[in-house]
Amino acid sequence: MKRDYLDQCPLVLRSFLGYLENTLGKSPKTVEEYFLDIRTFLRYLKYSRHLAPSDQPIESIEIDDVTIDLLKTVTLSDAYEFFHYVRVDRGNQSAARARKVCSLKAFFKFLTTKSKSSERLESDPLAELDAPKIKRSLPKYLTLEQSIELLNSVEGEFQQRDYCILTLFLNCGLRLSELVGLNLGDIRSDHTMRVTGKGNKERTVYLNEACLTAIDNYLKVRPHEGVKDRYALFLSKQKQRISPKTVQWMVKHYLEKIGLDGQGYSVHKLRHTAATLMYQHGDVNIRVLQELLGHENLSTTEIYTHVSDKQLQQGIEANPLANVKMRNSPVIKIKKEKEPDEE
Repeated sequence: MKRDYLDQCPLVLRSFLGYLENTLGKSPKTVEEYFLDIRTFLRYLKYSRHLAPSDQPIESIEIDDVTIDLLKTVTLSDAYEFFHYVRVDRGNQSAARARKVCSLKAFFKFLTTKSKSSERLESDPLAELDAPKIKRSLPKYLTLEQSIELLNSVEGEFQQRDYCILTLFLNCGLRLSELVGLNLGDIRSDHTMRVTGKGNKERTVYLNEACLTAIDNYLKVRPHEGVKDRYALFLSKQKQRISPKTVQWMVKHYLEKIGLDGQGYSVHKLRHTAATLMYQHGDVNIRVLQELLGHENLSTTEIYTHVSDKQLQQGIEANPLANVKMRNSPVIKIKKEKEPDEE
């Protein structure tokens, strides 16, 4: 992955980004997200301190001249003013602001405890910075019936490939990046699959009968001649590793076929679907689900512990007091409405 953004980095920020990738093992995409958040703050800092021309758009302010001396002047008030700016002027919602809080706190903690002495802060000005509360909404997912309908909708020139991709999404809960990164060698003879997740962390996923059959059927038709990436499991029409955009288009196409287009469903919702189906129908322990999905924190997995309306009804009916009535109480008869054909 190209890191063009490094050319824009002051030395003090470059050291932090290197620490994230090389010491903490963050992925290049994650490191770039940290950069973007911190760049926005440093641009705002220069703008608010009148260190850039007043008529210059804040989005074009260069940060390569930022030094530790400027960062030593940062206060908690600066941070809160910055978050007022991103909320009001940039329209950042609570989730985006919370991510920026995480990025800035990590950066200033690094400058306080990890950076070399010449670039170190005596104290962390953002140690008490609070993140906004994020409203936790229930994940959107397909029902079991909709999942089966989605699989049954697959057809066309790449039927075996597309069916295999959807099967892995719906059975294993893979992320998009994990699926496109799969290699032939990741499918093991012991019916497991090696998956490389966030931060290059590997996990083992056990393949059920549906996955094994789908993989076997796809491998029978997977091209061998003229392949540009012979290690890639899934290939595009051009016989190179399938791209995330191609997979997103393919999933959107089949969702449209079953009438679920324009309703907020996406590739990532298939991961939500797999997690929800395993939890609701497979009696999977929450910590087992955490391991299956490759979540670092259990709190991330807990969003899948939502319950269905049917489970709520079953829970009420399972109450040991459900059939207890007042002694000598009259039997209440409910008048049954006539069916249309009874008229």
